Amino acid sequence: MTNTTLPSRDALKSQARRLRSTLADQGSNMSHGAALETVARQWGYRDWNTLAAASAATPAPRWQIGQSVQGHYLGHAFVGLIKSVSRKGHSHTQLTVVFDTPVDVVASDKFSSLRRQVTATLNSQGRTVEKTSDGQAHLVLS
Repeated sequence: MTNTTLPSRDALKSQARRLRSTLADQGSNMSHGAALETVARQWGYRDWNTLAAASAATPAPRWQIGQSVQGHYLGHAFVGLIKSVSRKGHSHTQLTVVFDTPVDVVASDKFSSLRRQVTATLNSQGRTVEKTSDGQAHLVLS
């Protein structure tokens, strides 16, 4: 078995269908059952039933690529999409968020500095550990 977070059972079945399709395009036929067994071995499991059970026991990740999110970045409200997600230990996740509308990260009226995306490490409550000088988290997801 592996320590990697497993995709959903449906995503694993889709992987098996893609494998069959790719092999068929190359002139090799594979049954759906054989494709499922191959996918299980690729994920480090002895067979499809073991992988399917492990996948069902794996909780869905809180944040996923393509998910719409909203919150505050440096005190400015935003709406955006998650571009990347990676685990950082047991309780932290690194996200890259692409803002729908660029966020001005400067408080001055004299000039602007627009951010189109940001990468931040969040705790399980969706807040960064890093804080501004007034004690507010850099990024907070609602």
